[in-house]
Amino acid sequence: MSTGQTAAGIAEALVSNVERVVLGKTEVLRLVVAALLARGHVLIEDAPGMGKTLLAKALARSLGGTAGRVQGTVDLLPADITGVTVFEQEQRTWEFRAGPLFHNVVLFDEINRATPRAQAALLEAMAEGQVSADGGVYPLPAPFFVLATQNPNGEAGTFPLVSGEYDRFAICVSLGLPDRASERALLRGVGGRSALEDLAPVVDPESFVAACTDVEQLYAAPAVEDYVLDIADATRSHGSVTLGISPRATQLLLQVAKGHAVVDGRSYATPDDVQAVAVAVLAHRLGSDMHTVGASASRAAVEELLASVAVPEI
Repeated sequence: MSTGQTAAGIAEALVSNVERVVLGKTEVLRLVVAALLARGHVLIEDAPGMGKTLLAKALARSLGGTAGRVQGTVDLLPADITGVTVFEQEQRTWEFRAGPLFHNVVLFDEINRATPRAQAALLEAMAEGQVSADGGVYPLPAPFFVLATQNPNGEAGTFPLVSGEYDRFAICVSLGLPDRASERALLRGVGGRSALEDLAPVVDPESFVAACTDVEQLYAAPAVEDYVLDIADATRSHGSVTLGISPRATQLLLQVAKGHAVVDGRSYATPDDVQAVAVAVLAHRLGSDMHTVGASASRAAVEELLASVAVPEI
């Protein structure tokens, strides 16, 4: 890597940097960094005022590169996200004007306040790292991450994400309420928005891409791969699940587990890594399949599945 940083060093620096802003949420931050190292997009779901946008902004600043923002509203159009082709009078030519999607880190705030049509503008970008518009194909910068926030489904003015959109997110996490010590610190002006203003990048884009490649090549024993496959099979035979996880989700489960191993400072993945990330990787997918109302039911389903699958000894 150009800066001499290791993947584990980058992971540690990211977690430590964001912790200056988002207090008392170390485990959530470790999950998010693991997902980013797996080249995954992140969905942050929680009630208003819990720090969803603050977390996304802190990550965007810490990752370096360029950052864009989309605010989810009911009148948002796909072209407002991807960009539009306009006729330049002086040059007498048509030119594509890139939208806010053309950045290394894109914060999509309150994604489920945008209509399904607007949400669909993300699908190609998140899966293929490119945008097709008006007959042209435009590559997105590397790395490219979407950090989206959403309020709980059922809140007035929200549109539930479709299954295909959910499947594009490597993980879905919730911050929840801070502990008493962290909330007291916020009352005293420690962390929060004031700390965000002073946050500086801890890694450059090229080094982060190299770290992602290292994670992709991280060793996972055949027994760990079998464990991931067993979990995938369990989702497909569970009585409450109409359709188990996709092969893409199976791959993401292993890749995010590898990212978690790096966050832990190890050069190999274990079943513990798989267990640590399984709920974040799988719950939102099962939730969309089971049509559950609220995330707690789908998280409970994943925990039940994990309890039913034998854990290999490594």
